[in-house]
Amino acid sequence: MKQLQFVTPLGPLVVTANTKGIESILFRDTTEAPDHSNDMLLQDCKAQFDAYFKGTLQQFDLPLAAIGTEFQQAVWQQLSQIPFAQLRSYSDIAHALNNPKAVRAVGAANGRNPLTIIVPCHRVIGANGTLTGYAGGLERKDWLLKHEQNTAQALGLFQLEGN
Repeated sequence: MKQLQFVTPLGPLVVTANTKGIESILFRDTTEAPDHSNDMLLQDCKAQFDAYFKGTLQQFDLPLAAIGTEFQQAVWQQLSQIPFAQLRSYSDIAHALNNPKAVRAVGAANGRNPLTIIVPCHRVIGANGTLTGYAGGLERKDWLLKHEQNTAQALGLFQLEGN
């Protein structure tokens, strides 16, 4: 297992990779991770994050190897289908899984997503449109959503209502 920590506009991210791909990407405000900066996969991951934060990348292209239950994996797959700068509710994800009563379980799986930003759990909001839990903190979730909306608008990916 290899790790790399790097600084982002939202604080340090620690990326962990195994032989199959990226296993986790987590915000760690106080942890020093071992430096495997010579690892090509970790360097590619860092480069893609740099591009994401600069607004030049909307879709990550990395081999992923997150560890989770079958249900968690299914939820994370649905999260990966949420387009850049768009939002879904927990109920939307449960319905996409053909299990509309699994809203709370979807929320729990969303909260255990080990691939922050790449598997965009930050794009999931409450049914009433409010920001709800985010493992990285609601301030980061708000920043990410605004970043994506501003990037999408600057790139002409969608028009704001009334324009």
